[in-house]
Amino acid sequence: MEKTAGPELKNIISLCEDALSELAPLLDRAKEFLQEQVILSGRISSAKLEEHQYISHGLAWLTTYEKSMQIIVNWSNSIDYLGKFSKLDQLILQIGFSEYLGQILGGIPMSQGEMVRLSDLGIDNSMLPLNHPAIRKLLQHGNSDQARKALVLEMQQQMGGLTFGDDGLAEEYSMIRDQFRRFTDKRITPFAHDWHLKDTLIPREIIVELGEMGVFGLTIPESYGGFGMSKTAMCVVTEELSRGYIGVGSLGTRSEIAAELILCGGTEAQKQHWLPRIADTSCLPTAVFTEPNTGSDLGSLTTRARLKGDIYEITGNKTWITHAARADMMTMLVRTDPQSTDYKGLSMLIAEKPRKTTQDNFPAKGMSGSEIEVLGYRGMKEYELSFDGFEVASENLLGEVEGRGFKQLMQTFEAARIQTAARAVGVAQNALEISLKYAQERIQFRKPLIEFPRVYGKLAMMGVEVMIARQLAYFAAKEKDAGRRCDLEAGMAKLLAARVAWSAADNGVQIHGGNGFATEYPISRVLCDARILSIFEGAAEIQATVIVRRILEQDFIRRDQ
Repeated sequence: MEKTAGPELKNIISLCEDALSELAPLLDRAKEFLQEQVILSGRISSAKLEEHQYISHGLAWLTTYEKSMQIIVNWSNSIDYLGKFSKLDQLILQIGFSEYLGQILGGIPMSQGEMVRLSDLGIDNSMLPLNHPAIRKLLQHGNSDQARKALVLEMQQQMGGLTFGDDGLAEEYSMIRDQFRRFTDKRITPFAHDWHLKDTLIPREIIVELGEMGVFGLTIPESYGGFGMSKTAMCVVTEELSRGYIGVGSLGTRSEIAAELILCGGTEAQKQHWLPRIADTSCLPTAVFTEPNTGSDLGSLTTRARLKGDIYEITGNKTWITHAARADMMTMLVRTDPQSTDYKGLSMLIAEKPRKTTQDNFPAKGMSGSEIEVLGYRGMKEYELSFDGFEVASENLLGEVEGRGFKQLMQTFEAARIQTAARAVGVAQNALEISLKYAQERIQFRKPLIEFPRVYGKLAMMGVEVMIARQLAYFAAKEKDAGRRCDLEAGMAKLLAARVAWSAADNGVQIHGGNGFATEYPISRVLCDARILSIFEGAAEIQATVIVRRILEQDFIRRDQ
């Protein structure tokens, strides 16, 4: 590819800041419009919110875009202040901001075939700031073919580096990234595709090595045997491991969920007993929440826990339980109040179980299971579990008070969704790296694929959106590290990053052409792995509902103040 001169817009940060200020009235009008539809007698009507789901989810996506644009401008300002705002970084900002601005004004894709437009949100053409100088310049020149070509040229020069662009984090995180990137390149990437194709469990020695590197106790306080590191560090580690294989990046998810549950809701004795064991990998946890007929409707769970003396007897079925056969402990959401029909009768149990043997995946008395075959997200395996008189000691009731299970679980969602956003960033980064290399090496019509505009254009948008999703995930993590409520930010990070991962993987397959459809090529695995990200930890539709509820609640709080 030959260089072309001058694709960057001058004063790009200022242009973006000026354009961003013009979006606030659009957001305000969209909120007002939705409130007119769903607020009854001063309260959010769940029935109306469901009736107007398209509008409400549109507002969730609009807000996510606006927040992403804010954050990518803030990222640019911070690295510019440090004198590290490179040409590559400038192009990421220019292309990304301009593209998202264009999508806001023209239509935001919530998924394939679902486009939300400002007119859907009660915004007519007279409100659109199309003649604002900064907006006009960004729309006309920001995401140009020339800029995309220049960006991919810069990306090629960074191949083999840590990220395409400055991640904006402190030096300590660069050291963590470098350590886990080297581990991933040596111990995961060369073997991941074989694990996927053979549908085998991630080797035990990999788990041991990850434990020695501190992955399972990363955010557990030092007083309980962990490393006491930040959620931001968790993002970096998860991203790099998922870049090699989402299954490896997800091994820490179960430990993160279990540790967060115990830290937030457990007694001191439970913390002292369980957290050091999770941190040193002598106890591998799994999350046992979902049931066959409930999905995301956790308040409707029917699995019963009947207290007999000092033992709970569990009866019922659970599904989509990841890494269940290898786990030593299950965090189980069960119904302890048989008279209840909603979330108020749910409790969380910490249930011990033996690991699989060569003869039996589930040797525990009162417990059986069967594997669910899946397209991707392999390496840990998914199971449907049945319980019939399975016993759990009453002292393992989380917090030793019944009826708190749902609330305890809700407390973990911020960290879990931030971690899932980081997994998605890692998967997207993997798709980008694989596709960039393939486009350089594959010759068609006597030149590399990367010379064709619609190929380097795809690669450019991959690079741009990976950085946007990365910065949104980091922002949510930093809010969590600061002790601030961040369910909105975590939800937006997960919502956007999941879509970015799928888009990157799908475009990666397209760049590979027919080879992308062949299972021998790793991009086929990445596509399968990427698809799960908008489903688990809250399906995209559920996530959008959670986001919009929080937006409306925040608006109520501001009015009251």
